Amino acid sequence: MLLTPSDLQAIGLTLQVAALTTAILLVLGVPLAWWLARSRSVWSRPVGALVSVPLVLPPSVLGFYLLVLMGPNGPVGGLTQAIGLGVLTFSFAGLVIASVFYSLPFMVQPVLNSMQALGERPLEAAASLRASKLDTFFSVVLPLCRPGLVTGVIMSFAHTVGEFGVVLMVGGNIPGVTRVVSVQIYDHVEALEYSDAHRLAAVMLGFSFVVLLALQFYNHRQRRGLR
Repeated sequence: MLLTPSDLQAIGLTLQVAALTTAILLVLGVPLAWWLARSRSVWSRPVGALVSVPLVLPPSVLGFYLLVLMGPNGPVGGLTQAIGLGVLTFSFAGLVIASVFYSLPFMVQPVLNSMQALGERPLEAAASLRASKLDTFFSVVLPLCRPGLVTGVIMSFAHTVGEFGVVLMVGGNIPGVTRVVSVQIYDHVEALEYSDAHRLAAVMLGFSFVVLLALQFYNHRQRRGLR
């Protein structure tokens, strides 16, 4: 067999986490990007910097603080226990929450760049037709920002698939619950199972290449369409 049953289980869990994380980021990240693109509030720059922190912060640092916050003695962990949800650390839900924080800039930044490049003319045209702000957002802004949205979805999904430090800190290494592909590869290497690690790593390498190649083709097609 090319991959072991535990490898396949880890791949399935990883895809679940990545899909759910990307869906949540679409709901949260797109409105946040729009606010950052349009807001003149003094808070927009600090919020923008905070969103970008995972790009430069070591994953283990982000994972550590999320572990503290969501742990049994943390403020979030205390709240979730008080309302009967238990502790989120070392659980699938905690894994998804950590992934949302870690991959947030990979959704927000491409969408934000598209929204900033949009300009005022499409919005003024929509306003002249008496379109509401909500209608303008869904009928004008989102269709015109589709390249940024597609890039954000692809990059968020791919980045979530490849994360390691954050998920290991927050989710641990529980088979079928929090053991994702990156942790599974680490386990193979730690157990000196290099052939198994190589096969699974090769799958990840191939996945990464295909995703980035597809994104290159998409961006090229979009640029040709603008000529």
